Amino acid sequence: MITLEVRGRQPVSPGFARVTLGGPGVRHLVPAGADQAVRLFFPREGQSELRMPTASSERWMAQVLLMPKASRPWVRNLTIRSLRPEEDELDIEFALHGGSPMTSWVRRVRPGDLAGIFDLGTMYRPPAHARGRLLVGDESALPAVLSILESDPGLSPAEVFVEVAAAHDIRSVSTPPGVRVHWLSRDGESPGARVVEAVRAAALPEGPLYAWVAGESRLATGVRRHLVGERGIPKRDVTFCGYWRLGLSTPG
Repeated sequence: MITLEVRGRQPVSPGFARVTLGGPGVRHLVPAGADQAVRLFFPREGQSELRMPTASSERWMAQVLLMPKASRPWVRNLTIRSLRPEEDELDIEFALHGGSPMTSWVRRVRPGDLAGIFDLGTMYRPPAHARGRLLVGDESALPAVLSILESDPGLSPAEVFVEVAAAHDIRSVSTPPGVRVHWLSRDGESPGARVVEAVRAAALPEGPLYAWVAGESRLATGVRRHLVGERGIPKRDVTFCGYWRLGLSTPG
């Protein structure tokens, strides 16, 4: 477990903000690129200090749940958007959702506030035989998608599908030849519906394909089911993860 302090906060778009965390503990992180993630511990509103678990194994959750709720931290898994060990800093981008605990923290956080992290490593691991890529996600997966686009030298050819809550969160992305990014604005529809439909209708890269899919749980499982069951992509070549589930919150 690493305790860091907030060094800054910047708006990225109406629906996203970037928080910079810093401290000597950043040097213990090994840059892995792609979708490298951390478990983030942050205080509840009104808490005067951050109380962290001490276990780095899966016992951390039991420790957190045994804490009195008034002193228990919130916990979320998030992608590292940028890691700068030489500056003792890292950036995390947050998709802002209404009055969620995470969004509330991002909006009130100030330089000097404390947060804790635990390195989770990466899930994006293209096999050597893959000749093309497919990346699919919603706004919760956008920071990971952007990091993958920047760090995978074998990305092309690739089709990338990203669904965001509203058009104001669509970004200009520089990509190498052979990589196409398709943006979809949800505009009030059910999360994942538009991007799942777009993938079903898409012409995907030829040859052995590696797919990475993340976002709302039904989005991730729905796209995987389509790729394996209807496109014939081997299960081992599809990495998928439900970052969140509509209507549910993670423990904290």
